[in-house]
Amino acid sequence: MDAAGCPSSTVIGVLVADSNQMEIQLLVSALRRRPEFRVISCRMDLDSVLEAAQEGHIQVALLATPDVQGNGSDMGIIRRLHLSHPEIAKVVLIDDGDRGAVTNAFRSGARGVFCFSEYPFRLLCKCIHCVHRGQIWANSAQLEYLLEMVNQVPALRVVGADGRKLLTAREEQVVALVADGLSNREIASELNLSEHTIKKYMFRIFDKLGISSRVELVLYAVSNSDHRDAEWMAGVNAS
Repeated sequence: MDAAGCPSSTVIGVLVADSNQMEIQLLVSALRRRPEFRVISCRMDLDSVLEAAQEGHIQVALLATPDVQGNGSDMGIIRRLHLSHPEIAKVVLIDDGDRGAVTNAFRSGARGVFCFSEYPFRLLCKCIHCVHRGQIWANSAQLEYLLEMVNQVPALRVVGADGRKLLTAREEQVVALVADGLSNREIASELNLSEHTIKKYMFRIFDKLGISSRVELVLYAVSNSDHRDAEWMAGVNAS
């Protein structure tokens, strides 16, 4: 039995992706001293991560990103990996376990978050085993963040100058996902709809708001919207 309480004969394929070469080398070296892990590494860029996931027989991916607070390229990489390889359990390595970092990681498809400033390396090994078994790795405070997240939909309430609601509930959710950086295909997967249906929603949204591009839509959403509490669930038909 290993420190995580799992048979040492169970070998788990682990991918480590990080933009910091020194940190990635130290982490990979430490993990390779554990006989239950077979470790490969790559840089934290989309092509490298997807190629490693495709060819490396990976069960768990450790993804280090300084951008977990935002919606930039690193979080997009994690979302793309999740959409392309939902069978891989993702753990996001974060520097700060605050609400925004945790919720962004789980929204992007992570099954766990791990903060080295709070926990030692031996618990990272336990984390890998836990997510490999299909469990969630989060402490009590992080679980509370997730419960709060479940009670909100990723929707933006888009209003006109007079405060009048301009879009349907489903259209508002599409706007929120566009603002979050997702493509039409990714939005379709997120909402369990066809890409053709998402394109129809986009045409209707553009027509209602009098805009003609995704960039204009994001700028409009930032200037004329607010988040609202859950009223319906993703995947449920809403006009």
